[in-house]
Amino acid sequence: MTFRRPHVVSALAFCYACAASLPAAAHGFGQRYDLPIPLSLYLWGAGAVVTFSFVIFAFFLSSERAARPLPHGRYRLRGNWRIAARALVLIVRLLALIVFLTVVLGGLFGEQNPFRNIAPTMIWIIGWVGIAFLSPVLGNIWQFLNPWDASFRAASRAYRCVRQRLPADASFEKPASDLACAYPAWLGVWPAFAFFVTFAWMELVWSGRNVPADLAAALLGYSMLTWAAMFVFGRETWLQKGEFFTLVFGVFARFAPVAFDCARSGTVEIRPPATALLDDRPLHASMVALIIALLATVTFDGFLETPLWARIDIAILDAPDDSFIWTVLNLREEEALRLARTIALPCFLLMFVAAYLVVCAFISMLSKWPTAMLARRFVLSLVPISLAYHVAHYFSYLFIGGQYAIPLVSDPLGRGWDLFGTASYHVDVGLVGPRLQWYVAVLAVVLGHIVAVYLAHVTALRIFGAVRAGLISQVPMLLLMVGYTICSLWILSQPIIETGAG
Repeated sequence: MTFRRPHVVSALAFCYACAASLPAAAHGFGQRYDLPIPLSLYLWGAGAVVTFSFVIFAFFLSSERAARPLPHGRYRLRGNWRIAARALVLIVRLLALIVFLTVVLGGLFGEQNPFRNIAPTMIWIIGWVGIAFLSPVLGNIWQFLNPWDASFRAASRAYRCVRQRLPADASFEKPASDLACAYPAWLGVWPAFAFFVTFAWMELVWSGRNVPADLAAALLGYSMLTWAAMFVFGRETWLQKGEFFTLVFGVFARFAPVAFDCARSGTVEIRPPATALLDDRPLHASMVALIIALLATVTFDGFLETPLWARIDIAILDAPDDSFIWTVLNLREEEALRLARTIALPCFLLMFVAAYLVVCAFISMLSKWPTAMLARRFVLSLVPISLAYHVAHYFSYLFIGGQYAIPLVSDPLGRGWDLFGTASYHVDVGLVGPRLQWYVAVLAVVLGHIVAVYLAHVTALRIFGAVRAGLISQVPMLLLMVGYTICSLWILSQPIIETGAG
């Protein structure tokens, strides 16, 4: 190792960050926004608003009102409406399968320049961020877009049709639905948790996250595992326990004001937003871990863009030539940086889990309820915070980087095609400026925490009954939410504002 001067190391760190980013994927901006007031006033003001919302809920929410279900309507589609809904679902599933196959084929056989290949944009921006944005607005649309579910359904139906046409004495295996093994109850959704953490590592650390062929190979590998698990445990069981996209988008969809099941019962439910997160049933410990991971991983993504993490990168690159990193591990600069992120990601997750359990332990001391039970009851109140941070962090990513999908749909393989006349579209990088990004971040974070305070307060009133007991028990949760409001806004501000100090 010969380059250890600070200015050279800084240049290397900057070049590595640029090389590792997805096409138009940077959440920061080349320009900075000069805040009209100091950053500290935004941070403390946001914390004060969240605290004030707690006071308002304490005054106006009684235990009787909290226990009362909020008004909602359930409507059943009949006649032509139900036929139209089923036809629409069928068309959407067919289109989702076509897109899935296009992404796989494009990744494997298309131009490997990520700017000219559809796989990175569709997987990271449209598939992950786009559906995460739509789910809390339109409901659980993933149940219709899921390509693994649609393909398995189609294969099962084709199997049954073939089997029914065979002679009665023909030797034939039983259909997959009859081969389903019992799923261990103790396993919960730990498989989905493991897949999600792996997915987060791929997004934030993996060197192949920008290589179309590597992405397509990973997608095929996950597909094989998913189809095999559906075959062994049953389609519905694995979707509810192991397919992490179904679980993650399903959690986000609980925030939506609409829930529908057009394919089976033909019902549509209209409800106040976020009320589906008021669930009196305690969740499995694995589901608690998954929900906390949703918040921890996206926060870690934002933390990677702060000056604090940049100093960590520089310290690694500036390590002496005879240090453990270079002599024993024998790593290159980019490998050392990825190793640091790989170690930091689970540590960040454990820190979030520990902070949540400590808060639940304090609530337990005030209420005499078991800590584990409280953790399983209150965790859904964190979902609006996770959604808010997703919106704040990925807003520019979706609306700037997502524009790359417009020319790529006409030329998914990078072969110079123009199938839909959009191949010449030029991405408008000024669509979302730093000022808009900052105000979206502030609004999303504050509103998300206010909704979370409401959900936590209603849950406390339902658990403890008395208003005083519920109010006292929520002080630790309020401190956690106010603290995270301030910390998250500081993290979000670093790539945007003119000065990191504020």
